[in-house]
Amino acid sequence: MNKIEHIGIAVNDIETSNTLFHKLLGVAPYKTEEVASEGVKTSFFKTGESKIELLEAMTNDSAIAKFIAKKGEGIHHIAFEVGDIQAEIKRLKEEGFTVLNEIPKRGADNKWVAFLHPKTTNGVLIELCQEIDDKA
Repeated sequence: MNKIEHIGIAVNDIETSNTLFHKLLGVAPYKTEEVASEGVKTSFFKTGESKIELLEAMTNDSAIAKFIAKKGEGIHHIAFEVGDIQAEIKRLKEEGFTVLNEIPKRGADNKWVAFLHPKTTNGVLIELCQEIDDKA
C-alpha cells in the first residue's frame, strides 16, 4: 500500500456538506460525480496531499443510506492507494482478510476499487484504489 488515498465521509446532504467543508478546508471541491453502481453522489476535496470524499446516498437501499441509518453521518471508509490492485487483493486474502469484491470495480475519481470487510479490519471499512490507466 502506497499511502492513504482519501477518507470517505457519509453525509445526508452533499450540497450542505460541500459548503461546510469548503469553509473548513478553504478550498472548493475539485470534482463531483455520481457512481450509479453504488447509488451515491460523491464530492472530492484536496488539501495538501490529503483528499476527503463526501458520499450522499442516491437510493434508500445503497450502502451509504444503510450506513447513515445505522450510524449517522461520519467516517465511512479509509482508502489506500495501491500500485497493483489484483496483487494486493491476492496478498490480503492470503493474510486472512475478507475481501468484499475480489474483482475490482470502477469507482469514483477514475479508480479501480475493492473493499475489505470491517469485521477483519478492526471495524473499519478499507478501500483499495488504483488509478485507471485509460491509455493501457
